[in-house]
Amino acid sequence: MAASGAPLFQRMVVIGLGLIGGSLARAAKARGLVASVVGCDERPGPLEEGRRLGLIDESETEAARAVQGADLVVLAVPVRANRAVLTQIRDALPEGAVLTDVGSVKGGFVADVRGVFGELPARVVPGHPIAGSEKSGVGAADPDLFREHKVILTPEPETDAGALEKVCRLWSACGAEVLTMSVARHDEVLAATSHLPHLIAFSLVDTLAGEDDSQDIFRYAAGGFRDFTRIAASDPVMWRDIFLANREAVLEALRHFRGDLDQLGAAIEAGDGQRLQQVFTRAKAAREHFSRILSGEAYLNTMNDQTVTYTARPGGPVQGDIRVPGDKSMSHRAIMLGALAEGITDVSGFLEGEDSLATLQAFRDMGVTIEGPDAGFVRIHGVGLNGLQPPHGSLYVGNSGTAMRLFAGLLAGQRFDTELTGDASLTRRPMARVADPLRLMGAHIDTAEGGRPPLRIAGGQPLKGIDYELPVASAQVKSCLLLAGLYAEGETVVTEPAPTRDHTERMLKGFGYPVVQDGPTARVTGGGRLGACSIDVPADISSATFFIVAAAITPDSDLWLRHVGVNPTRIGVINILRAMGAAIELHNEREAGGEPVADLRVRHAPLKGIRIPEDQVPLAIDEFPAIFVAAANAEGSTELTGAAELRVKESDRIQVMADGLDALGVVSEVREDGILIQGGAYGGGRINSHGDHRIAMAFAVAALRTSGPVIIDDCANVATSFPGFVALANQVGLTVESSEETQ
Repeated sequence: MAASGAPLFQRMVVIGLGLIGGSLARAAKARGLVASVVGCDERPGPLEEGRRLGLIDESETEAARAVQGADLVVLAVPVRANRAVLTQIRDALPEGAVLTDVGSVKGGFVADVRGVFGELPARVVPGHPIAGSEKSGVGAADPDLFREHKVILTPEPETDAGALEKVCRLWSACGAEVLTMSVARHDEVLAATSHLPHLIAFSLVDTLAGEDDSQDIFRYAAGGFRDFTRIAASDPVMWRDIFLANREAVLEALRHFRGDLDQLGAAIEAGDGQRLQQVFTRAKAAREHFSRILSGEAYLNTMNDQTVTYTARPGGPVQGDIRVPGDKSMSHRAIMLGALAEGITDVSGFLEGEDSLATLQAFRDMGVTIEGPDAGFVRIHGVGLNGLQPPHGSLYVGNSGTAMRLFAGLLAGQRFDTELTGDASLTRRPMARVADPLRLMGAHIDTAEGGRPPLRIAGGQPLKGIDYELPVASAQVKSCLLLAGLYAEGETVVTEPAPTRDHTERMLKGFGYPVVQDGPTARVTGGGRLGACSIDVPADISSATFFIVAAAITPDSDLWLRHVGVNPTRIGVINILRAMGAAIELHNEREAGGEPVADLRVRHAPLKGIRIPEDQVPLAIDEFPAIFVAAANAEGSTELTGAAELRVKESDRIQVMADGLDALGVVSEVREDGILIQGGAYGGGRINSHGDHRIAMAFAVAALRTSGPVIIDDCANVATSFPGFVALANQVGLTVESSEETQ
């Protein structure tokens, strides 16, 4: 019902009383969404059954009479019958009536409406419920058929907003998830995901039925064959019409599939097991990602469809012996260099967060065979520096600025065009800082307004080495240029104004590629090769930081963190916290895959405010949200300067943290390149993390010392860097609850 309790529509006319039309009528009546329903069908049988079942209040066999007095008309006839029905109702359709449909081809419906009416009337709202059943006919009508299914609406520019809103409310009230997209995009998507699979199923069953031994083939077919070919039992007439109505999109999907199928056939004929494994592992990973989307576990789905909120409460001592997930920066680089190496690279400790998985999938899309991940283990069948293949579409890198910037350098040297895309948060991140120097090397890169994603990179551009001084200390920009330098003629020289993480330089050396490091300058010469190796990714010090701070600020805490990466370019957080008085000990220091690691023991100790040395800022740039929480728990004030880079992370981390601290009662003063935080007692409150994973986790830690609960909104992005954060936090003494709500 409408908010007032009145029905959304007074007189709803359903033309075509089959499964979909009958189910919508039954759902609308059951939920009080319509005052009366008129069923219209040229066959008297469905109308009689509809009245007997109570689905309709009136029946008509002529569409022109049925629509008189209607304020909603739903076309639920086969797609090729739309034009005839529209012609019948054109002159009888009330001026204010909303007209919608349920067909699976939207281009044809819109063309039919324009052809009959001479235009697309403003109150026409094309629609398509992605729902169905093996049963058919009005007798199978189910009021819950659309529950937890998608309904796609394809409004055109002239569509009336009020009409669109009412149709959205109708479907939502029937339990559906309503999405909107363009007509063309809808038909492309449905051609690939629905129409092509039906065509393949019909063809396969028909082919096998024509074999001489078809009886034995069907008798001994396993369950997988039955499941795959179930859709071949669908209505032949309906699907004939769908294929003809969506001809161009279906043919394009079929051409693509046929080309890939021919390649598989050629691989089998040639005994090319590597090619087969490449396709199969890529398909397996895509299918698993699809399953996660359907179950609501995938990051992409979470960001689009779920609102995640944390409720964190005061806790006791932080104690335990844990290992946090693998280093995100190194996980990205391990996949990238392993893919470009010659031979098989084994990676252990890989971070199975959604951003790292997106990087992994991007290389699968460019023809790299990658096995796993399985409990952090990944096996990469490298293709060499020049072995990547053109992807079929854009490469999606999730929420990761690291991945996008590093990919930009790597892809600038390829022979094919590419496009890099990311989530909504990433589209706000500045990319001119990599695009500009890459253009100096000869790359052709287009960005969106303001130098922001997506990035479109032209292939086949000869690159030349440059001598570049970074205007701002950035490991991402440095790494981007070094990766581009692998493909450039001559030497690429990058000099940074302050030390930043050197994972790329260390890992390149581990893969046998010479890198010359001389103080702030790194040099590579193009034309070399990468040799496969094994990589053990250390635990991420950025993820460990939240637990280091949690133990440091909470009385009686004693926490062990195992196998943490302590690269000298990443330990700014340890240096800063120790300067504040934190009791942090490094034990069992060693090297793993060329990277220094150690076990950390953190115990509570009183903290004092300090002026953070500017030379430590680049070494702790990702850890400052948690450091700000430590400052709020320190005696006196803590001052940060020289950290303007924090304003262009996943959020403006200086301002967002200041706003959150203010909500808890912590006094701070924001500066252009830093912040002054006054330590002291604080209370609970509500925090907007602005979709920034590090902000969300920092305030979960801050709740340990509050006088009341802290509610943290917009936390879905935590999956990008720290899957399992809530469970691990609760294991060591924090009290954090996560709740999800479908948007």
